[in-house]
Amino acid sequence: MRILLAGGGTAGHTSPLLATADALRRLDPDAEITCLGTPRGLESKVVPAAGYPLRLIPPVPLPRRPGKDLALVPVRLRRAVRAALEVVDEVRPDVIVGYGGYVSMPAYVAARRRRIPLVVHEQNALPGIANKVGARIAGRVAVSFPDTPLRRAEYVGLPIRRMISTLDRPALRAEARAFFGLDPDLPTVVVTGGSQGARRLNQAVSGAAPTLASAGVQVLHVVGPNGASDPSWTAPASAGVPYVVLPFVERMDLALAAADLMVCRSGASSVVEAAATGLPAIFVPLPIGNGEQALNARPVVEAGGALLVEDASFTADYVADTVPALLADADRLARMGAAAAGLVPRDADDRLARIIQDSAGAAR
Repeated sequence: MRILLAGGGTAGHTSPLLATADALRRLDPDAEITCLGTPRGLESKVVPAAGYPLRLIPPVPLPRRPGKDLALVPVRLRRAVRAALEVVDEVRPDVIVGYGGYVSMPAYVAARRRRIPLVVHEQNALPGIANKVGARIAGRVAVSFPDTPLRRAEYVGLPIRRMISTLDRPALRAEARAFFGLDPDLPTVVVTGGSQGARRLNQAVSGAAPTLASAGVQVLHVVGPNGASDPSWTAPASAGVPYVVLPFVERMDLALAAADLMVCRSGASSVVEAAATGLPAIFVPLPIGNGEQALNARPVVEAGGALLVEDASFTADYVADTVPALLADADRLARMGAAAAGLVPRDADDRLARIIQDSAGAAR
């Protein structure tokens, strides 16, 4: 079985792609898996590091507003489709799988032209442009959240890495806190803005650092590569309570295990990883885009597993007023974790892998 997995840009696309690749290998150790990405995305680092071959094509940004970039889409798309067809003709996949984003649209066109079975997976509750198009020509369409508005959508969940889907947070807590240089006993908040970081989260939490320290709350703050180089942000001064700042975390399982509470954006991966591991969260949706992040978080928030705060309202005062009180309420944290844990499938990687295998088998 030969499979071409197309997706990239941020961790929102690359993480489920890699989780699916691993599930396919478990299902069929002889499967030949090739990944398709662009030079500008996170996939150029994480896919080779995971041991999968990566082929690159030019990116095709799909702007939502009129302008020069929108006028250039046809030219860019033709160039990217030619590159994708070259990869397809060389790899000769039995099935193509797309996860949306810059790289998927050329892959969808190539699948249609070569009459190769296509499977689409949509990560967000509200689909992007590429997957709206891909769903019209795909044989199977899988989604991460119920009621995602795509034709013939099958709810399978979001593929997440096995190290997270099988995570026992309490059993790993002591090891995780030692790994990051945290105190083993203090209440702990983990802050992350995703693979690129988030200036609003960085500034608000660091601004509340004195209050957090006086309340005995320690922080693991993943500022992102952009945050680490942001001249307008500086790490808080030491106040006797650990405040650990990192640009990026490869062992997200340990970060989740170390935490009593997570503060993050509500990209699909962040929502599902927190919910699947029963970690209470404060979600701060990205204020740009088509509103998909707020929709991603809604099922967990409505179930009582998380709080939702608008970006403009997430300030240092909000953090100081909310986080220490929440971490001091063990019963509330336990209720939030239990409410979140039962909401999302933990085996979405295996479910999607079987759909892909079925599609490839039907073609053969």
